[in-house]
Amino acid sequence: MHHWFESAPGRYLLEWEQACFDAAVADVFGYHSLQVGMPLLDGLRANRMQHRWLALDEWPGAGPEAQQGGRPDLLAHAVALPFPDNSLDLVLLPHALELSHDPHSALREVARVLVPEGRVVITGLNPVSLWGLRQQRQRLYRRLAGGRGRLFLPDLGEFIAPWRMRDWLKLLNFELGAMQYGCWRPAVRTQHWLDRYAWMDGVGARLWPILGAAYFIVGIKRVHGMRLLEPAWRSARAHTGATVPLVRRGAKNHHCTGHME
Repeated sequence: MHHWFESAPGRYLLEWEQACFDAAVADVFGYHSLQVGMPLLDGLRANRMQHRWLALDEWPGAGPEAQQGGRPDLLAHAVALPFPDNSLDLVLLPHALELSHDPHSALREVARVLVPEGRVVITGLNPVSLWGLRQQRQRLYRRLAGGRGRLFLPDLGEFIAPWRMRDWLKLLNFELGAMQYGCWRPAVRTQHWLDRYAWMDGVGARLWPILGAAYFIVGIKRVHGMRLLEPAWRSARAHTGATVPLVRRGAKNHHCTGHME
């Protein structure tokens, strides 16, 4: 996919996704974070966690492709991450599910390695967009023309629709933290025409937001049965129905909040 990201529409999409990742991960705290795939995009550069890794399923070594993007910290497939259960605070999946041979298993693997309240950040190409519709038209033409013709987007198979991705997250006990669309300019190949249609980003965000060429989703892992500890007097009152007297010690009461892992 890195060849396509060198094109004008690829750079346009990459710039939008980089800005989304920077904003989404800047205030996510923890100790361990992982980005799976897409070395051209530094999704963790705005994050301040102590341990940050980039995982790729292959590495070309000393070839020309190795000069593009960051060097991986480990080689791993998204469906088999080399981390124990409940060990990562943040996982980024920039187009990783589209490139996986089993995207649902890959997402389930992410749910396994994330700590409770950990976050997964996903980007994907929207099949219901001007880009997606052009891709479908070009595929139809190639079938009718015996394989001739050039696709606009990388040939990744079937794109995962955003509502389908949202259903997968809910099935795996993720709560939807944020969801947004971007890149409303038409499916043109040159920078000149992309610049000519720059006004469509503002109009599309207001008038037809779900038709953006790409989507960005943040999921928060929830664990059923977990709850914040409550005062003993409240539990006693709930179970017995009796009024529990309170003894005030000191002039003021102080409230504290905490994070349960």
